[in-house]
Amino acid sequence: MLDQEIKPLTDIKSMTLSELTAYMTDMGEKPFRAKQLYQWMHEKLASDYEEMTNLPKSLRDQCREHCWYCSLSIVDMQESKIDGTRKYLFALRDGNVVESVWMKYKHGNSVCISSQVGCRMGCRFCASTLDGLARNLTASEMLEQIYAITRHTGERVSNVVVMGTGEPLDNYDNLIRFIGLLTDENGLNISQRNVTVSTCGLVPEMKRLANEKLQITLALSLHASNDEKRRELMPIANRYSIRELMEACDLYFKKTGRRITFEYSLVGGVNDTNEDAAALSKLAKPLGCHVNLIPVNPIKERDFVQSETERVLAFKNKLESNKINVTIRRELGRDIDGACGQLRRKHVTAKALDEKV
Repeated sequence: MLDQEIKPLTDIKSMTLSELTAYMTDMGEKPFRAKQLYQWMHEKLASDYEEMTNLPKSLRDQCREHCWYCSLSIVDMQESKIDGTRKYLFALRDGNVVESVWMKYKHGNSVCISSQVGCRMGCRFCASTLDGLARNLTASEMLEQIYAITRHTGERVSNVVVMGTGEPLDNYDNLIRFIGLLTDENGLNISQRNVTVSTCGLVPEMKRLANEKLQITLALSLHASNDEKRRELMPIANRYSIRELMEACDLYFKKTGRRITFEYSLVGGVNDTNEDAAALSKLAKPLGCHVNLIPVNPIKERDFVQSETERVLAFKNKLESNKINVTIRRELGRDIDGACGQLRRKHVTAKALDEKV
């Protein structure tokens, strides 16, 4: 006799309240139990079923048997002595690890989360992509990065940036589910306007996102103002031209009324000339875009270097003279493996070496 197929556990923390209500009803429970369970998961941020003291033990036992409850454990945490920024490395249930960053600002606490384990986009200056893509994160694994950091710091998160390891729009369905749960009034109830999603420029998914008509901020990792330079830095530019990107940005603005942000990493001697600034101005002005200049984080696997401070300021001044709204990203956590993917890569490399011994 063939072994029965083992049913995968239900990812209960990725369910919407209506889905959870239907699930509880199918289990023979009263609908109000779903609201209690949802509140424990997404408002009280319980780390396991045992904390859910107003749920019957029989229900908790059923959930433990049939449902996977995503709860991340901290593998490593680095805290900057300069500004208090914390970088977390979390263990996932399959042995993979993922990193997140907690940042304190005057306007509140921000968390930058990962959307994938690794990344397949291949951007030349990014540590996240060096080992390729392992897998997508579930909505619950994305949420739990915020929940685990909130439990650890004891402080509320007011802004969320999906700009860590991975390309969020390459994990589209889980991303949309995550945003819905994060901004649900029955959970953390973070405003959509306080959520930023970054993309390297997947044009079809950008257009699809525009039609969702969310009020999130879309940040485009542009990093070059012409196709030739962009192809040198970002393989995705071989699939989608800057013209196609600008069309997708225009559609997003028209559908949502939300201003696009251009993320622009300044690489010394590569994309930081006055000519680059002038060309970038021409792209940003028709869309009313905000430009966020990022002095590139050097990584040992690449030979890219930061632009000199004077060059960064000159680039900013050139944009401002063309009436472009521009900021220079405040550099946080430079003393704690600041670039996306560095802490995870360090851990994975060390683990691989241990296994060889």
